[in-house]
Amino acid sequence: MNPQANVLTAQDQALFIIRLNRPSVLNALSDELMRELHAALEHARHDEQIRAILITGEGRGFCAGADLAASALASPRDASSEGSGDSTRASGPDAMGSDVGDKLRLVFNPVIEQMRQMPKPIVTAINGVAAGAGMSLAMAGDIIVCAESASFLQAFTKIGLIPDAGSTWFLPRLVGDAKARALVMLAEKLPAQEAERIGLVYKVVPDAELATESLRLGHFLAAMPTKAYGLIKEAMNLSHDASLSEQLDREAALQARAAATEDCREGILAFLEKRQAVFKGR
Repeated sequence: MNPQANVLTAQDQALFIIRLNRPSVLNALSDELMRELHAALEHARHDEQIRAILITGEGRGFCAGADLAASALASPRDASSEGSGDSTRASGPDAMGSDVGDKLRLVFNPVIEQMRQMPKPIVTAINGVAAGAGMSLAMAGDIIVCAESASFLQAFTKIGLIPDAGSTWFLPRLVGDAKARALVMLAEKLPAQEAERIGLVYKVVPDAELATESLRLGHFLAAMPTKAYGLIKEAMNLSHDASLSEQLDREAALQARAAATEDCREGILAFLEKRQAVFKGR
């Protein structure tokens, strides 16, 4: 493991642990970090020995959001103050906005989609602030557990931006439209306990217990029927835009796939034999 990497990875039995590793800047999301995170998730997707994923942050924060110091917004230039050539126009506000849009499409969005489409469960353990796109990253997980001192912040409007990296999709679905609009427009800090109360996170634990609890959840998921989890994620990802009839039909189709797995056969046999099932993720 390279301690200088932007993302640290380790495998603990069938659990794959990913740590964002830029603690000096609260794990702000640089292009390099996002590319390393994408590669780590891609590895986890294809490694059959990995059956669950845990994502957390090094240091005192989960993720402060996009690294503005390294972004196209860090040193904006007014095109009217420079020459009139094509290269000058390319550095103006319109081009800067285009650069930001391209970065989201090419660097950030693929990671968010990768997490939601991952056929394995993902726990995000929030060990401190999760702001901006860092909050989006937290919400892209399947189960969010956080420390009592953790907090969430939709910081985008503080710098004249809109929520991105999936926040406008995740937040209304998790907490409801009215609360989501208030959180993104007012840009108020959301403490961990309030995040739990409104349904944003699964569980809040004392700071000293976060590592133990997140590992417990990760290992529990890694020992369960992995194929069924993948099908659950597929069903839930598609449920929001489906009618009841469409979703019932989708459940029937996905259930047929689940029933054909080795883990389903083991689960039923263990139930009939009154013993603990031993799932293999197949």
